[in-house]
Amino acid sequence: MNKRKVILDCDPGHDDAMAMLMAIAAENIDLVAVTTSAGNQKPERTFANARKLLALAHREDIPVAMGAQRPLLRELIIAEDVHGKTGLDGADLPDPSVPPLSTSANDLIADILSKSTEPVTLVVTGPMTNAAIFLLSHPELKGKIAQISYMGGACFGGNITPQAEFNIYVDPEAAKIVVDSEIPTAMFGLDVTLKAQLFNEDIQYIETIGNPVAEVMANLLKFFNLTTTKPFLAAPDHVEGVHMHDPCAMAYIIDPSLFRIVSMHVDIDTDHGISAGSTVVDYDNVLGKSKNVDVAFEINLPKFRDLVFKSMAFYNKVK
Repeated sequence: MNKRKVILDCDPGHDDAMAMLMAIAAENIDLVAVTTSAGNQKPERTFANARKLLALAHREDIPVAMGAQRPLLRELIIAEDVHGKTGLDGADLPDPSVPPLSTSANDLIADILSKSTEPVTLVVTGPMTNAAIFLLSHPELKGKIAQISYMGGACFGGNITPQAEFNIYVDPEAAKIVVDSEIPTAMFGLDVTLKAQLFNEDIQYIETIGNPVAEVMANLLKFFNLTTTKPFLAAPDHVEGVHMHDPCAMAYIIDPSLFRIVSMHVDIDTDHGISAGSTVVDYDNVLGKSKNVDVAFEINLPKFRDLVFKSMAFYNKVK
């Protein structure tokens, strides 16, 4: 089987952790590098978390590089209220056994793309600062990016403001650079990721799979459940569980048939008013502009859950 080369740019983060572990487990994915950004936590913590996750998965051969310390133009906002003081509260992860790379995320991405004989896919599960910096600094390598699949945005309402989703709100200028790049791009916003739910019984099942990775992930999901479901408890149709936002962007690369995708024109509001950081999706092609982003709206939840379970069971054979 030909494996698709993937770089994961992330800010771990509980759901980032699941996305990374799914990529490692996938038969058709070659995770060639991980780069980290500030977002769910401060940059030094997301970098440490990525390294610990690779140690947990026994894949410290995958290089990890720290990216931007802050957004392009704005002050950094983090999500400590959701992901905790470490960014991965809820479980103990092993310390890395290899020294950290001094290479920057920008240099690592450039090195991999320049040496690759085939295009590389970039999956972004945090703010898009690193991707934007790379596109600005290495325009000659843009053609080596096969696709950008990102978790971010919202068509019908945000989670940090009434209109804006967190990842885009943190660095809207970076997000605009990416969606305007003319690189094939897929968006997994709140409209679909809020449907990508693991229920309490799913978390309990993951815990019974019987390997250290699944046990750690179950504990992380329990913490994530506590911090993310509270605002929705009053909803009449509320079912307790966690929303797997970031794994959607990776699951699409593993199995595109999981999602219903519609090509549309997407823009980003980079102003500083009430709609700052919002994702503008032109449903009816009112603007008549190019359809620059494939937007996900629906997910096959049973198949998605099965993919999560299969990914966790993969680690039964990892020693």
